[in-house]
Amino acid sequence: MATASRSDAAFVADESFVPTSHKGLTYPFGGRETAAGDVMAVAPGIRWVRLTVPGPLKHVNCWLIDDEDGVALVDAGMNLPDARDAWKTVFRGPLAGTRVTRMIGTHFHPDHVGLAGWMCAHHSAPLVMTRGEWLTLRSVMLDARDAVPEEMIAFWRGAGWDEEQVAHASERGWAGFRRVVTPMPLSYRRIKDGDTLAIGGGEWRIVVGSGHSPEHACLLNESAGILIAGDQVLPRISPNVSLGVTEPEADPLGEWFASIAKLRLLPHDLLVLPGHGDPFTGLHTRLDAMDREHRERLDELEIFLAEPRRAVDCFGRLFRRAIGPDMLGMATGEALAHLRRLEIEGRAVKQVSDGVWWYRAA
Repeated sequence: MATASRSDAAFVADESFVPTSHKGLTYPFGGRETAAGDVMAVAPGIRWVRLTVPGPLKHVNCWLIDDEDGVALVDAGMNLPDARDAWKTVFRGPLAGTRVTRMIGTHFHPDHVGLAGWMCAHHSAPLVMTRGEWLTLRSVMLDARDAVPEEMIAFWRGAGWDEEQVAHASERGWAGFRRVVTPMPLSYRRIKDGDTLAIGGGEWRIVVGSGHSPEHACLLNESAGILIAGDQVLPRISPNVSLGVTEPEADPLGEWFASIAKLRLLPHDLLVLPGHGDPFTGLHTRLDAMDREHRERLDELEIFLAEPRRAVDCFGRLFRRAIGPDMLGMATGEALAHLRRLEIEGRAVKQVSDGVWWYRAA
């Protein structure tokens, strides 16, 4: 695997990579095979570290941008032994003697900021996030209850979970988030939509999206033609867009559609560096495909609601695979986001019977 150091005078593409194409997207680095501690240059002054995470995603991407006296790190991975060991390999090897100048979190999910506090403490680096992501992160971490709240159980039952599913989820407790996120610093540096960060010799504009998380930060370097997209745009899968217990009357899918329209104003030929999957070009093609996929799901779901349905009854219309216990929560949230969107569009109505939510076409 090719590595790069800050002493590189210029970026030289590794000619061993053969670009591949799939569904209108081009992957300039082909399919990357990784090992713990690999560091790969993807553009002048920008490097890629991929860390393993549990579950179907399998990995998360982290990006290092050369800064004045070190590197700015965008996302840090989950607080797991393998990820910590991988970072130790990086900073003892390819980046030996390099400090993290700032820790930028795209959004609050633990696979992206689980090790952010660890990085901040080790490098005396500030944490940089949007206010919405920071406050959400803090609220989740400070909820110290071990038992699942009754509101959450009522939410699950409202979505149609049976008692076995409720019991299985309840056995996991409520503190799982804190186990995969290291303690965070008490202060942070706020970024907001339209802000510009000067990192090294580059200017990075903050482009905020929503739907997958409250105030997700993407970083755009238009002169270099690069978008660090986090989970707002993924190449082969759509990010999870869920309705949750904390804001049950929200419209996350509507916010996500609006974010797609906003991102479509960016240049089409950007090199997109996603939170999961491989770097790609073809931004508009991917945005159009994600938008179309979810609007088609809404149309299919409306037809399916000719008879009253619960959220769990809608899985077969929304997902291409069976939903097991480990994916039940995310699938439920996504089904509810689609049903809520149909409500807002006036295409479905919700009725409550014995605490269970039933939806039918309007």
